[in-house]
Amino acid sequence: MTIHGTGRPLLTPADRDATLRGARLRTLGLGRRTDDSFDSFDAFADRVAAATSAPFSMVNFIDENRQFFAGLHTPVPAGPDAPAGTGHGRSRRPAVGGGSGREPARDHGYCPHVLARGKALVLDDVCDYPRFAGNPVVDGMGIRSYLGAPLIDRTGVALGTVCAVDTVPRAWGREGLHVIKLLAGELAGYIAGRETGAGPV
Repeated sequence: MTIHGTGRPLLTPADRDATLRGARLRTLGLGRRTDDSFDSFDAFADRVAAATSAPFSMVNFIDENRQFFAGLHTPVPAGPDAPAGTGHGRSRRPAVGGGSGREPARDHGYCPHVLARGKALVLDDVCDYPRFAGNPVVDGMGIRSYLGAPLIDRTGVALGTVCAVDTVPRAWGREGLHVIKLLAGELAGYIAGRETGAGPV
């Protein structure tokens, strides 16, 4: 399969656990919500961005049909048209629950590859890898680097990912890998607490 108009291959990995993951997300009440409970995921995405010094970060739940950014951090550029009191690094977020940047197509980005691998993925420059360079986010959003780890729940199901991306090549290094894995584990613990009632909701 190729991206229309580019001739470049689009290689999306098979997701053998999609049905199981979708069922688990529905059991947990995650993946499609419109209330304020997702504020905590947005706040977590802000933490990921701060910890990795990345302009974009996400908590991404992936079911059978789509990706859903339950947590999302995007920069607001400083400038004359920026809202008062905002600047680079402050987060501007689409509304939770459908569209507006919260639900990219299933073949956009690199989180599906993390789930297929079952482990973290570090791409200092996506253009160095033919299978990743052809992804729509490269031309569509200018994404050049990616750092992501699977969000594995207490039953062993990977619910999605915690990730950071940048529009320039980044040498994430071992420290970046350690940080993203640590944050994914922390969020998995938070979700387990929500489910068992042992943590904040």
